[in-house]
Amino acid sequence: MKQYEAPVLFNRQVSERYWHIAIDTSMMHEAVEPGQFFHVRCADVDSPFLRRPLSVYQIHENTIEFLYLVKGKGTTEMTRIREGETLDVLGPLGKGFELYKQSETVLLVARGVGIATLAAVAQAAFIQGSRCVAVLSARTNEDLLAAEYLEDFGAEVHKVTEEDGTSDVGNVRDIIETDIMARHTIDSIYTCGSRRLSKLSQSISSTFGIPGEIALEEHMGCAMGACFACVCDIREADTLKSVRVCIDGPVFPLNKVVIE
Repeated sequence: MKQYEAPVLFNRQVSERYWHIAIDTSMMHEAVEPGQFFHVRCADVDSPFLRRPLSVYQIHENTIEFLYLVKGKGTTEMTRIREGETLDVLGPLGKGFELYKQSETVLLVARGVGIATLAAVAQAAFIQGSRCVAVLSARTNEDLLAAEYLEDFGAEVHKVTEEDGTSDVGNVRDIIETDIMARHTIDSIYTCGSRRLSKLSQSISSTFGIPGEIALEEHMGCAMGACFACVCDIREADTLKSVRVCIDGPVFPLNKVVIE
């Protein structure tokens, strides 16, 4: 992990609540994996003091892209960053996804900004020759920002939203179990962005014996394991163990995470 002043290639609003930013990473020598994140300084001012963790959305040669939800002072300040300026980033950080190499078909279950996190998984699945089926959930259709990007990689995308009244967990379970699983043999599951959908993914994983991984979203202070602001519980055999999302994760085996 290193600190970089990365040139900003663009920073633009893509919906009412979301922005899309790309940075030049040609100076970085570390490989960036799906599920990893960067700790970003939002503005060249004293406030907000703390950085914000942004998961990787798209990984290209010499370019990294992020989708971010504007919901506080830090992300609001980020919208003022212009092309040609630099973004102060620490990274890449954390443990990313370990795609199961033997998977012929993978299932992605994501909501909100978690869709951006799993978009990088769809990209990696395509590269390794796996078929990808995705259930994307959002507040509105406008927030389903990564759907077309996933479809560009050949993913079969199912969209559910509060706006359309289709995003309740029962309906999502029905889509997965009676539609998707009737037509595909799912070899692995990846999820991010919603506790309800994460619990559903965990249930399906357990019921059908499908391995999977989950990327957790937590508030972070330092992102280096020192402040213990992002602790969660995982289950090791019959024992609960506290771990730090920033350095032990943010990706964990789906069957080990305790989801309240």
